[in-house]
Amino acid sequence: MITLIVKLKISSILTTFLAWFLLSVAGAPIFGQEGHQQAALPADPAHQIEDTARTGHGSASEGHTGDSGNEEFNASEYIVEHVKDSHEWHILSTRDGHDVAVFLPVILYSKHSGLHAFSSKKIAHGHAYKGFQMGHGMMDGKSIEGKIVEMDAEGEPLEAGLPLDFSITKNVFMMLLTMIILLWVFLGLARSYRRMGISEPRGLQGFIEPVIVFIEEDVAKPNIGEERYSRYMPYLLTVFFFILLNNLLGLIPFFPFGANVTGNIAVTMVLAIFTFLITQFSGNREYWKHIFNTPGVPIWLAPIMIPVEIIGMFTKPFALMIRLFANITAGHIIVLSLISMIFIFKSVFMSVPSLVMVLFMDCIELLVAFLQAYIFTLLSALFIGLAMPEHQHD
Repeated sequence: MITLIVKLKISSILTTFLAWFLLSVAGAPIFGQEGHQQAALPADPAHQIEDTARTGHGSASEGHTGDSGNEEFNASEYIVEHVKDSHEWHILSTRDGHDVAVFLPVILYSKHSGLHAFSSKKIAHGHAYKGFQMGHGMMDGKSIEGKIVEMDAEGEPLEAGLPLDFSITKNVFMMLLTMIILLWVFLGLARSYRRMGISEPRGLQGFIEPVIVFIEEDVAKPNIGEERYSRYMPYLLTVFFFILLNNLLGLIPFFPFGANVTGNIAVTMVLAIFTFLITQFSGNREYWKHIFNTPGVPIWLAPIMIPVEIIGMFTKPFALMIRLFANITAGHIIVLSLISMIFIFKSVFMSVPSLVMVLFMDCIELLVAFLQAYIFTLLSALFIGLAMPEHQHD
């Protein structure tokens, strides 16, 4: 009967995943979108010539500009540009300093001029389009580096502030790709279960079914309880496979993969908020009693204990957010730092040990990809279970 149970759970994943994804897509560009660094560069007339043989690139993601042959390699700039989000997908840089990139759609809503949609190529290389361009420096005491700003006729930022950015950035594109892959996999598995019925799992079923059973038997049941775990399985499975797939795709260093989705704090924040909301709405009377009237604690300690317990409610999702963000980002930074050593030392002999260490780190990152998906899911189940303690009889 295991395959029949899995069939029902796979179908329930889809609704939860679509609802989660819509909020993630809306949150990532607004809260976490970083844009690209080319806005800080002056417009180069040579770059304004449209060349059909190349797409161009609006960021300094390789740590250099068109005159890179005369400039020192900037490792920190190279690493940051590859870790953060962007409105374009850098493919490669040619010897003459030209960059090949895939430009993504820009979708903006301005209080001043309404809704706009155009290619990010329009504002690459310091160009302006319909009054929009990549900002740099400070505005109203806040940094606008890498953010899209709206300018007036005199070239000054409008007082209306930054437009709402709903653009399809690298991270949003990767989440869309992840959604398509997961829907294709799980819908295909659901059709297979309907067609084959209860049978020995084969092919992809042989990999997915043990993972689902593992999350059920070793994560959900022990932490949430035998009687209540099933209602939370769709969320736990969704968050596990979403984090795992994005972690794995982020290790592939070529288009259309390699985006640092789970290393974007906006994405991990949305995931943590979902766990937080599910936890609080699942809390029973004993949970809230423990927060506002902790058993066994003298009444005179209540002014101290209540704030501590309330702070604890928020530190749990905060720890989830930071743990996933920090571990995935750190892995990307280490790999990029090892690659940067080749260009820092400017020696072909450095490439061999550097690549060996990169391969070693990729193996570690592969382990971390599974580990972080498991830890996030485990802690989410644990926090949900802690919100439903059993009544203790005297």
